[in-house]
Amino acid sequence: MVARSRDYEPLRVDDQGEIDSPRSSTSSILEKFTGHGRSESDAERQWRGESEFDYGSEPRPKKVKRSRLIVLAVLSVITLVLFVSTSVSYIKSSPSGSFRQTTFSGTVDIATGKKLLTLEELRTGAYAANHQSISWIEPIPSAKENLGDFVLQKDNKFLLSHWANRSDEKLIVENVVEIEGTPRAINSVTLNRDQTKAILSTDRKKNWRHSSFSLFWVLDLETREITPVNTKDSSRPIALAEWSPRGDRIAFVADNNIFLRYVGGEDDGTVKQITTDGGDEIFYGRPDWVYEEEVFSGSKALWWSLNGEYLAFLRTNDTEVPEFPIPYFVQHGDDGSDPYPELVNLKYPKPGFPNPIVNILFLEISTEEYYAVPVEENPAIDNLITEVLWTDNSKVILRVTSRESDILKISVVDAKTRTGKIVRSSDETGDDGGWFEVSQDTVFIPADPENGRPEEGYIDTIFVDGYNHLAFFSPVDSSEPKTILTRGEWEVTDVSSVDLKNNKVYFLSTKKSAVERQLYSVNLDGTGLTSVSDDSQDGYYRASFSADSRYVLLSYDGPEVPWQKVVDLHSESPLSHAETIESNSGLRDRLKDYALPKINHFQLKVATDEETGADIVANVKEILPASFNPAKKYPVLFFVYGGPGSQTVTKAFALDFQRILSGLEDIIVVSVDGRGTGFMGRKFRTVVRDKLGHFEPLDQITTAKYYASKPYVDAEHIAIWGWSYGGYMTLKTLETDAGQTFRYGMSVAPVTNWRFYDSVYTERYMHTPQNNPKGYAEAAIHNVTAIAQNERFLLMHGTGDDNVHVQNSLVLLDLFDQNNVENYDVHVFPDSDHSISFNNANTIIYDKLHHWITSAFQGKFKTIL
Repeated sequence: MVARSRDYEPLRVDDQGEIDSPRSSTSSILEKFTGHGRSESDAERQWRGESEFDYGSEPRPKKVKRSRLIVLAVLSVITLVLFVSTSVSYIKSSPSGSFRQTTFSGTVDIATGKKLLTLEELRTGAYAANHQSISWIEPIPSAKENLGDFVLQKDNKFLLSHWANRSDEKLIVENVVEIEGTPRAINSVTLNRDQTKAILSTDRKKNWRHSSFSLFWVLDLETREITPVNTKDSSRPIALAEWSPRGDRIAFVADNNIFLRYVGGEDDGTVKQITTDGGDEIFYGRPDWVYEEEVFSGSKALWWSLNGEYLAFLRTNDTEVPEFPIPYFVQHGDDGSDPYPELVNLKYPKPGFPNPIVNILFLEISTEEYYAVPVEENPAIDNLITEVLWTDNSKVILRVTSRESDILKISVVDAKTRTGKIVRSSDETGDDGGWFEVSQDTVFIPADPENGRPEEGYIDTIFVDGYNHLAFFSPVDSSEPKTILTRGEWEVTDVSSVDLKNNKVYFLSTKKSAVERQLYSVNLDGTGLTSVSDDSQDGYYRASFSADSRYVLLSYDGPEVPWQKVVDLHSESPLSHAETIESNSGLRDRLKDYALPKINHFQLKVATDEETGADIVANVKEILPASFNPAKKYPVLFFVYGGPGSQTVTKAFALDFQRILSGLEDIIVVSVDGRGTGFMGRKFRTVVRDKLGHFEPLDQITTAKYYASKPYVDAEHIAIWGWSYGGYMTLKTLETDAGQTFRYGMSVAPVTNWRFYDSVYTERYMHTPQNNPKGYAEAAIHNVTAIAQNERFLLMHGTGDDNVHVQNSLVLLDLFDQNNVENYDVHVFPDSDHSISFNNANTIIYDKLHHWITSAFQGKFKTIL
């Protein structure tokens, strides 16, 4: 079995249980773990109000050029905003009281006598499903058979074990060890290939969404000696440290330069600096802000060759990228009372402005010389390098798109001969007007003539009849696939693993339903498509495979209470003989005491295809109160995200903010994935190209009208809310609807003008403002008098948001002022980033959302002083 990316990626386990393993599926690699031991998928985070934009905890990073300035203008604006918030939020209680009947008392549902879900209990983790992690790793090279090696955390220790013999456990390191006279918590463990040494990280400090800085150490598992990775300066923060496959070098990045640290032999501990001009504007081996956020969704931009003879890495030049200033008011100083705010100047490219110039370079380890390899004459300097994949010991597959993601070029570069060529290309400008999404899903397939693979190749995701499917290319310089592995009106979402011994590919897909994720396998010749997870039952699955693909950790994430099993795929009737490692029986028993909301999924016609006349349908999820009575009248709250390629409507299990509101406040909560969202085919999502904010609100409004026609819906109390792109969708829907269907809205951290967001994301869907000026003008929130036709709305944003800048909300507030719009409330969170979590802000924002929408639905906004 081979890694998802064939370059060598040794096991990494961190102290949160997060796994960075070449055998893990995308969903498990990207899991975000809460403080309660629960892992959340991207879909779950979107469902509870977060998004692909959102990221982790604060305080903010300390990483870019700073200057202490008096930001009086910004302070004045914030003061004014807070004053407006206080003034316009004064509400006189409605004399008529609540418009609806109350079916509960306190937190108990009267109809059933059972408890209701509450925000207070949600915050304690009472509703959190436990998720176990198995960190599969390659066996040592001398192993006669693969026993399913893995690393786990247990009893405050990092341990090495084997699935075939789990009683055999070897200590790697305690969770806390003394290093250089100081007790240090171990943040992560990365074993070398022969499992004799490990890189440890400690003293982690968060940077941006995916990146951090730490101190790194080398542990000898036999002698127990711990030495610094950077022997020249052990206290110097390091961005990342990566083992060579041979285990004799560690490549690490400090101060945006690449270093090599020798391990073993007479040069053990020697550190050599490879690049020298890295700094605030030049990045080696790690991405800048926009590449971290929008391209790699990670902090690494270097890759070892399979045999460790070469190191590929990116050089990112931000010299021409404009800076965006972000003031911080309360995070610096011992007590946050420094009279002068701190200003961070962030290199942040916006649409139409200069992007970073990114080049790939190769380091030959034997000579410690690095160089570029030309692939084409006069390439565009602002192309996007979106994937780097080592195939054999000296060749790399490069995936490169044009700046606006219209043109894709696949190249093969030979680091040894220093030659390269484009082997595949595709231009979407003349096809359906769509785009190429950023992906790192290509899987290398080595040659094995005795096993039916005469030449090496790779598996890639391509468009087949308008849907994302798998294709096998062999040899690697082929311009056309040797075999199309999957096809149909459904999509492959992840290549989970490849069993090279049996020539079998495992993947997750929407074959059964767009709102599910089922695990399937298919032979490398395209035959034998088989359900592994049993798609006769509803399910939303993740999968993490052992090195040889014999064992899989199958994680059932819904719709019922999650469970996890390890399946031996070589056994007869694998599912029936699977071993459960997490049943969440405790959670299942606890939930018997609760009156849980009822969840329904269905499809609704939202439009008609102008070309074919066929119905265009969207997936809808509705959450009904546990004691729903069709004879009553219920308010309806829409929860929306709606960004291109995203998905909110799934069958993943979640007891979240939306479900709590439904039960506590006796309301119906609805989500609809309208046009532009993912997993319904290319035509469904690419229709929004160059006109974000046009079709998506129409589908929200159509669905709202459908609900307004229902006898059990109070059509005068329909609201919508969202965060990030969902905040944009909330405002755009209110603007488009102009009070005809929706009466209220709550917008958190919204984009209000796509000229203000980053270039890589925005231009993928909108092109540049120079090429699409009309599209940008219409996509912006601009008709604020139409928004004012709604009864009332709420706007919230964090001033330290480095992703969706508070500029978006401030410019919108200025438009409100210019047009005498006053029927809104606003709350600003000092120094909070896009997650809005600094200084208790996350508690406050959800309380604010809860109380505000409750007041709206109780009619308290009818009379405002």
